[in-house]
Amino acid sequence: MPNNTLIKFIAPLLVTFPLITLSAVAAQAEELDLYEIIRNPVIGNYKGYAEFKMGHYDNARAIWEALEEKGNGQAGFNLGILYEDGLGVEQSNQQAIAHYEKAAQAGSGKAQYRLGLLYSAGIKTPKDDVKADKWLAAAAAQGDEDAAALLEQRSSSEISQRDKEFFNAENLHAAAQYKEAAAIWQQLTNAGDTRSRTRLAWMYEAGQGMPRDLDKAAILFKQSADEGDAEAQYALAVMLQTGKGQTQNSEAAQKWLQRAAVQDYGPAKEALARD
Repeated sequence: MPNNTLIKFIAPLLVTFPLITLSAVAAQAEELDLYEIIRNPVIGNYKGYAEFKMGHYDNARAIWEALEEKGNGQAGFNLGILYEDGLGVEQSNQQAIAHYEKAAQAGSGKAQYRLGLLYSAGIKTPKDDVKADKWLAAAAAQGDEDAAALLEQRSSSEISQRDKEFFNAENLHAAAQYKEAAAIWQQLTNAGDTRSRTRLAWMYEAGQGMPRDLDKAAILFKQSADEGDAEAQYALAVMLQTGKGQTQNSEAAQKWLQRAAVQDYGPAKEALARD
């Protein structure tokens, strides 16, 4: 995820700074400067994701905890992922749900979708149809196509075979049955399903159900990005900026961020916004 799935910001106060470039992230000190991260949450969240991508989970957690304290929804969602998957912390469904709830209240569409999925399936938290519909509707209102599809599936007996398989994989993934989820997403990917390819890329990046392989994740993200998936475009931008999975190229990273932002993808829009 994930998820992000990684995600949506609480907009910082705008000041008259020039447009942020991704190279600003690379210019941050090697050691964490939490004061600067709090002052510049856009750069901070981006740096946290870069640390996550490199497997530096303690650094990512320190960054996201500092930002969550300031009400940043994206950071809260990312912390939920760490606790749900036990990355750099002791695995805790209770902690994960608490961070997702805080992030969802702060406006994170990714957290809203994740809660909707978990409450819908009754995985890692008691099944709650009211909360499931509430959070799925909130995420769908922000343009989350997966949330909209799951919400429709819950209210209709007629759904496509693709959606049945996709959300079966989502439930398996949420239940930590990673190999089974990956197998389904691989089949859907082979059939040309873009969203499934992006899900598979996240699994390669996190090493879920398979050895961690950033190069393979990068290939899959690039394919989905070329097909117009905003989440993959954002993930590819981070890889290009950090040089993890891709040769470092700030100009190309900026291009992919802009393409994701045009599709109203929150994290990309925030990364291009004035700080």
